[in-house]
Amino acid sequence: MDDALVPGRLSVPSLSALAAFEAAARHGSFTRAAEELSLTQGAVSRQVAHLEEVLGVSLFERVKKRVSLTIAGAAYAAEVRDGLSRLAAATVSAMAFRGAAGVLNLAILPTFGTRWLIPRLPRFTEAHPGITINFATKLVPFDFNREPLDAAVHFGDPIWPGARLHRLMGEEIVPVASPALVARFGLAEPADMLRAPLLQQSTRPRAWANWLEEQGLPPQRALMGPRFEQFAMVSQAAVAGLGLAIVPRFLVEEELRSGALVIPVDRSLVGQEGYYLVYPEEKANLPAVTAFRDWLLAEVGPSA
Repeated sequence: MDDALVPGRLSVPSLSALAAFEAAARHGSFTRAAEELSLTQGAVSRQVAHLEEVLGVSLFERVKKRVSLTIAGAAYAAEVRDGLSRLAAATVSAMAFRGAAGVLNLAILPTFGTRWLIPRLPRFTEAHPGITINFATKLVPFDFNREPLDAAVHFGDPIWPGARLHRLMGEEIVPVASPALVARFGLAEPADMLRAPLLQQSTRPRAWANWLEEQGLPPQRALMGPRFEQFAMVSQAAVAGLGLAIVPRFLVEEELRSGALVIPVDRSLVGQEGYYLVYPEEKANLPAVTAFRDWLLAEVGPSA
């Protein structure tokens, strides 16, 4: 039997061939791939050559002792790497069931996770000591079929094809700044905000425009300012005095209590979007998912 294939209705390359190819693609070297896999360079080369024969395409271009991926090889490497990662995650999850109630692979929004969720997790682990939660960061919706994840905390509208959503909470958006910046620009009225730099959060491009329009102010300067990927970075930039930030109040409660940030004009904006727990339909009855869902909904209470 061809040792690059495994039996079945579909001809699928063996894991050893795929692992050799992925390592060689990642390192750009058969020698370094062999060192990683504890194989000889010749063994890796033969695995890759046999894989190319099975696929009928060249995966590498070989020039003297150097190798580089072809266009087909680069595309295949990305898919193989994703597949091997999913297999590894599934294997770890299956192993975690030994003597335990299971594993929950959870995607979280980074600032929501660090500021709101993680400080509350000791209560969950106390109630469910057999469940292990693994965390990943996702800023935007993704395809559960392509990610080794069981659930996610999502902000936005309650739209996620093929998944169940449970609303956790809304949010109150407020402008914040360091006391020094407030004094420097004399921020006392909504119109004063237009004199200061406006810090941007990349996943909320209309945040400042919505707030300014709510105050009856022109939104032309709404996108003029340094841009940051996460609310944690935006709030720290505001603490450092780089500009005005517009953030959910509950994410900067610590800075507001300490006085590192202040709300120069206490006019909040409450939108229709919210935070949701999301999980695919096929995992709705997974014990770890149901336990986390029930705990989380109880934690946020009826005010969501």
